[in-house]
Amino acid sequence: MDRCSVHVLLLLLLLRGLQASAEGSDGQLSCLCDKCHQATQCHGTQCFSSIKIGGSGVAFERGCLMDPEKIRMHCSTPSSFHYAILCCSQEMCNSNTTARSLMLLLPTAPEGEPVRYGVETLVLFILGPVVVLALLSLVSVLACRRFHHGRLQRLQEFDTEQGAIDGLITSNVGDSTLADLLDHSCTSGSGSGLPFLVQRTVARQISLMECVGKGRYGEVWRGQWQGENVAVKIFSSRDEKSWFRETEIYNTVLLRHENILGFMASDMTSRNSSTQLWLITHYHENGSLYDYLQRVAVETTEGLAMAASVACGLVHLHTEIFGTEGKPAIAHRDLKSKNILVTKELRCCIADLGLAVTHSQADNLLDVGNNPKVGTKRYMAPEVLDESIQTDCFDAYKRVDIWAFGLVLWEIARRTYSNGIVEEYKPPFYDQVPSDPSFEDMRKVVCVEQQRPFIPNRWFSDSTLSALVKLMKECWYQNPSARLTALRIKKTLDKIHSSLEKGKES
Repeated sequence: MDRCSVHVLLLLLLLRGLQASAEGSDGQLSCLCDKCHQATQCHGTQCFSSIKIGGSGVAFERGCLMDPEKIRMHCSTPSSFHYAILCCSQEMCNSNTTARSLMLLLPTAPEGEPVRYGVETLVLFILGPVVVLALLSLVSVLACRRFHHGRLQRLQEFDTEQGAIDGLITSNVGDSTLADLLDHSCTSGSGSGLPFLVQRTVARQISLMECVGKGRYGEVWRGQWQGENVAVKIFSSRDEKSWFRETEIYNTVLLRHENILGFMASDMTSRNSSTQLWLITHYHENGSLYDYLQRVAVETTEGLAMAASVACGLVHLHTEIFGTEGKPAIAHRDLKSKNILVTKELRCCIADLGLAVTHSQADNLLDVGNNPKVGTKRYMAPEVLDESIQTDCFDAYKRVDIWAFGLVLWEIARRTYSNGIVEEYKPPFYDQVPSDPSFEDMRKVVCVEQQRPFIPNRWFSDSTLSALVKLMKECWYQNPSARLTALRIKKTLDKIHSSLEKGKES
């Protein structure tokens, strides 16, 4: 009887174990639950532990998840500054999780929110750049002052060293005229101007009388030296490279020529607490050819003589003179009527050599200087406008001068009488581009459309002007190598002049 009772009891326990085993086979896990009202455990397919930081403090929670959608949504949520969740899929796997361990999963700074700095940090961020800028400005000012002071000091040191020599030169200059000094300097080897020490002496004895012109480079003044008029070109400080280049070119040996502006002196002086760059040349009261042609129309012989004198000056520039004290070939690069002056004999001389290029055959050296400026857009040749010019070939620069000479010739022809008729002065391409044309304006007209300045019909009824038309057209070929040389132009103008004289005699 007792044995039967034991067997029944064992059978009941076995049945209960099988039932529990059947319930566990549904895939549910037992998880620790913090917010289950009637138990400390719950059942689900995954256990979780989470932490949430809010205004009321830190909320730590453990429990279970049943719905697959909720599992995917909650367990795949990445940790943020405010919230972190950790899921697991083993029996009571969340029982060992603590709020401290979950805190380690939180990022150190709020994502997408500004960092809140202290007052001291903000002050440092604001004042730091201001202080740095102030220091940089101070260093720049001191550097500029030091540079300016250095230049003045070099001048003063030179004055001190050469004071006795300057005094001697001044006494030797005495009542000499500029012509006497320049004649004497032709054999001095100091280039086309006065010897360097005399240049400094003359520069300091000049009185500026009146401003006669202004341009992108600076100003031109009429000055006086011992009662004689001189031209003083004062360069702006930003144009020091042009001043240096022009001084360098003018000091070339054997440059002096009647159709090149007569150079006298160049000096760096200090006036009104600022450094001034002076270039002193002969003074021509008629001004530039541009100014003269606007005021005066010329007869055929005068116009022809003006054109021939410009051509003579260009030939002298373009020609290399060989010898111990030779002269390199020079291309002007900015030939135009504003850079040509009219003498009292109504002849022309070429000025403004600040963009000049030199070439010497002896060492095949092409010196383009260190001046980034380019010529005047209105007078630019096609190869300059379309940037196809051979910058390493000196002949290319000479051909650019020939193009510009053709335009100057056109300007002279417009103001030359024939049968009592003359046109008013206009610059080249006046009817095709604006008054201040852009690079693109000129490129379109000269390169794309290949237009040339308009030729009035009356020129063809005059033998001299029609010969000039043929000559200027030969300066305007689109192909640079087809253009005439300066020497051929000079000979052609001499021939036209001879024909004109013969026609007068007959």
